[in-house]
Amino acid sequence: MSTFVLVHGAWHGGWCWRRVIPALRAAGHEVLTPTLTGVGDRAHLISPLVGLETHVEDVVRLIDAETGDDGDDGDVVLVGHSYAGMVITGVTDRRPTRVRQRVYLDAFLPSDGEAAIDLLPDHIAGHYRESVAGPGHGWLIPPRSLQVLGVTEPGDLDWLTPRLTPHPWRSYVEPVRIGAAVDDVPGAFIECVDWMRVFTPYAERARARGWPVLDLPTGHEAMVTAPKALAEALLRLVG
Repeated sequence: MSTFVLVHGAWHGGWCWRRVIPALRAAGHEVLTPTLTGVGDRAHLISPLVGLETHVEDVVRLIDAETGDDGDDGDVVLVGHSYAGMVITGVTDRRPTRVRQRVYLDAFLPSDGEAAIDLLPDHIAGHYRESVAGPGHGWLIPPRSLQVLGVTEPGDLDWLTPRLTPHPWRSYVEPVRIGAAVDDVPGAFIECVDWMRVFTPYAERARARGWPVLDLPTGHEAMVTAPKALAEALLRLVG
């Protein structure tokens, strides 16, 4: 069995996977849900210095601590939602022998030297920059509208809204730095298709690499709005 490391996107924390975890554990897998520095239950650690490299190091250190002593190389399944596609790409580059598979859940799929802000459509990137310059005080990205992300159920909105925290801007402008080793680790992509589909270009990148690409009929917050379907997709991808 594998160890799933589920990495959340911007504004979230490890808490957002709560509805997905039981199905993965019921199938016999271990599940780890780190919270990245500066957000969620680690929001007290946010500063203008927190960037992509900080978040990559968060997950690398977790993998080393949780799987580094048992000799089970290649047993980790990295799952990155949204922004965390940047993170799991960097982690895979750092620990390629530890990662069995990387799964991009409606996420950025970057090449070396690309930053998240440059991978967004121009109009959305412009909205981010305006938000950072205004209410973000020049270094924070305020949470986006959940309705824009495809969350419509009142119960889901009530659960998500109070838990979202501002995200460090530096993580969106800092480019990922990776080498050739990352290409040796298999990948897969899950695209959430019932919203504006910002990440379609990266689903296409995955297809061009010959990776499995699955469509999930839900909005961007799949771990909240379609946890059962998401868990089934993840289990299918890891065999």
